Amino acid sequence: MPSLKDLRNRISSVKATQKITKAMQMVAAAKLRRAQTAAEAARPYAERMEAVLANLAAGVSTGGPQLLAGNGKDDVHLLVVATAERGLCGAFNSSIVRLAREHIQRLQGQGKTVKILCVGKKGYDQLRRQYEKEIVELIELRGLKTIGFENADEIGKKVIAMFEAGDFDVATLFFSKFKSVIAQIPTAQQLIPAQIAANENAPAQEGPQPSYEYEPGQDEILSELLPRNISVQVFRALLENAASEQGARMSAMDNATRNAGDMIRKQTTLYNRSRQAMITKELIEIISGAEAL
Repeated sequence: MPSLKDLRNRISSVKATQKITKAMQMVAAAKLRRAQTAAEAARPYAERMEAVLANLAAGVSTGGPQLLAGNGKDDVHLLVVATAERGLCGAFNSSIVRLAREHIQRLQGQGKTVKILCVGKKGYDQLRRQYEKEIVELIELRGLKTIGFENADEIGKKVIAMFEAGDFDVATLFFSKFKSVIAQIPTAQQLIPAQIAANENAPAQEGPQPSYEYEPGQDEILSELLPRNISVQVFRALLENAASEQGARMSAMDNATRNAGDMIRKQTTLYNRSRQAMITKELIEIISGAEAL
């Protein structure tokens, strides 16, 4: 059984850890409000961009820009895995990496070549243990206080440059979509060739539909919008990740604070029992000695 001094040191250590986890929970809660607001503000623009592209793609000629139609091959896949730069946020990073790992295993099982572009050090640290040879680059955003569109634009331009150089055929982005503080959804979104789905939530329109004429033509507009759409989707993913990270950290630190409280109570009970046992033993020894006189 540990001594009373060991128990006091243990209780003091857990109390110090509890203060840290409580402070981290409060900081995450403050950051979550800003991150959630930014993520929700970016969603309408990204969704409207997809709607415009869907409208344009419906009337485009056969083939179209490569970013929309692809290069006709499906042999080399680029996985853009976006995770956090820091840990202590529960299963946030692991869930994204797990989804990417399942995708990698499925592609390699089909005989495809896989390349990985890591955005965030935590995903890189987990993936390099098993897929170090497949990782082509690590992009760190640790020094940024707030993520701006220019940061996402750099990543988007890098992906487009690799595609134009023939380094891959299909690009997929992995991130975590923010739903609530306790729910973040790991998501895989194909960037190249662009997967543009019709908006199923849009209300059905009755009567004759309007006809649009574009100047310049659809192909030229798409050639301008498609590269920007990639940067917009990357920016949206980074904002969703930022909100999801803070939500996951807030939840994880709340659980850690509760666990620390339970541990403190158990250790305090053990300390009191040990102390009472020692006092009782000393009293018995004193009484026994007094009766022997």
